[in-house]
Formats: sequence, structure tokens, C-alpha cells
Amino acid sequence: METKERREKILEILKQEEKPLSATSLAKRFGVSRQIIVGDVALLRASGADISSTARGYVYRDESEKVPFGYVGMVPCRHGTDKLLAELCCVVDYGGCLIDVIIEHPIYGQISGNLDISSRYDAEQFAARVKGGEGTPLSALTDGIHIHHIGCRDKAVFRRIEHALLDLGILLQ
Repeated sequence: METKERREKILEILKQEEKPLSATSLAKRFGVSRQIIVGDVALLRASGADISSTARGYVYRDESEKVPFGYVGMVPCRHGTDKLLAELCCVVDYGGCLIDVIIEHPIYGQISGNLDISSRYDAEQFAARVKGGEGTPLSALTDGIHIHHIGCRDKAVFRRIEHALLDLGILLQ
């Protein structure tokens, strides 16, 4: 299969798939390395394809599929991996979606990663990947300090999430 044809097929698959697809699963499907897929997706993004990379894999969402939030707020947090699952579950259990994670790196400046964690299942899957050694949270680079954008129905829900994170000793003050 030609490179251009593979990229077109990747985009087609992502548009049809409802759940995120990992680079590894796409690599197996096309018989290429994971790095080839990562490069293909980078080039598809550069050409204007709306492909996001989440903790669970790549997703394509056109404007009609994007979930609008009534309110999006930011919370500064600090914790180690021992409280990772508690943080994620706290947010989703109170009705929030962890949109992303942001750190301030001393060399690169602001670094962010898409999360799109909106359920306890998503939270448990993310925490299991960290615990299983598949990767290290960005907050490990900043002694546990990080920021999340949290989307929710309204500001009252956001305030409940803030208070719950404070009670857990996770909200940075």
C-alpha cells in the first residue's frame, strides 16, 4: 500500500470509529511500525484533519460531534501517582470531564496533553496504563504540579469539583 493511500485509509477509519484507536493498533492493521502511524497522523493533522490524540488513542471529531460544555474551568493540582485515580474519579464522579493536563516545563514552557476523560471507566483505564508502565504522567516532570481544564454543565458543578479536590488534598492553593 502506498503512503498516501495508507494515510487516506487511516483518516477514513478514524472518521468511522466511535472509540479511540491507538497508534499500535493502527500499525498492526497496516503492517507498519507505530512510529510510521505517528508520522502519518502528524501529517494528516498538518493538512487540516481534526484528529486528537487522547490517553486512549486517536479520535476524529467533526464540529457536529464535539461535546459543548456549559462551563470550562481550570484547576491547579499537586499529587503523586498514588492519588492519580482518586483525582480522575473525583472529577468524573462529580460530573466533570478532564479535557487536558498542562504543566510548566523549565525548558519547553507550557506542555499540554489531551485527556478527554469523562467516565470512571476512562479514569480507571488511564490509571491502569500508568501503573502498567506504559507511560509517565506529565506531572512527574514538575513534582506533581499540573493544571486541568475541566468541562462541566455549569459553574456550580465546577465549584463542587473544586471543593472535592480540596478535600482530597489535591487542589493546589
